[in-house]
Amino acid sequence: MGVRIVADSGCDLLELQDTTKDLTYIRVPLTLQIGNQLFIDDEGMVIDDMLELLEATKVAATSACPSPDAYMEAFKGADDIFVVTITGGLSGSQNSAQLAKTIYSEEHPDVNIHVIDSLSAGGEMDLLVLKLQELISSGLSFDEVVDAITAYQQKTKLLFVLAKVDNLVKNGRLNKVLGKVVGLLNIRMVGEASPEGKLELLQKVKGQKKSISASYQEMVKAGYAGGRVLIAHCRNFSICEQLKALICTQYPEADIHIVPTSGLCSFYAEEGGILMGYEIG
Repeated sequence: MGVRIVADSGCDLLELQDTTKDLTYIRVPLTLQIGNQLFIDDEGMVIDDMLELLEATKVAATSACPSPDAYMEAFKGADDIFVVTITGGLSGSQNSAQLAKTIYSEEHPDVNIHVIDSLSAGGEMDLLVLKLQELISSGLSFDEVVDAITAYQQKTKLLFVLAKVDNLVKNGRLNKVLGKVVGLLNIRMVGEASPEGKLELLQKVKGQKKSISASYQEMVKAGYAGGRVLIAHCRNFSICEQLKALICTQYPEADIHIVPTSGLCSFYAEEGGILMGYEIG
């Protein structure tokens, strides 16, 4: 029945290239509630519509994690299953996946399931999923893949740049005064995912140009040395191209991928934001 990678929609990859009948990929959606309208973060979601409604609404919008049943449905038909969830520090998706693993394993004791808390979102989750695909395709056993992806996760980081923070303020995740400063003074917030999987502010800079320089500085400080980079952006391709060009001046052979953010990541990063995963060491 083969091997399956399951990710929640904190991952931006709607599909994986070059999969085979022995390796499949399923993305389990979170849901977004804005006023009375519900958005399911799957391939049918129109992200532009969601963002327009999000900007227009004055009330707090919320996200909801997949149920254990949704995960168990995604497990069906596979022998070896690797699950990657958005950070358990900000979402219940990790708990749902772990509960699904417990229940499913009791009913299917011959199925192997490994659940990974990415402690992150967006680009870093994407890197973990792509690495899983590489490891599985290389013919490693289930246990060997578990060991290798665990070691790899210690060498990945997430860096974010936010141009708008209205939704974070509405949800009480950011101080209102700071939120107004970001909006009025063209401030960009540059930060990272902490070791505990929380969003941690590193710098506040004015304008996109300075945010690109600050981002690269933080990457180098964290140990970036030319490894793979995956930049997930919310309607801001220009910052990705400029950041890519800056990285390539020092590391011309760097493997850099650019993708649009998922519905969930667009919901939190908002217009102009990026969630960039990169390898260190």
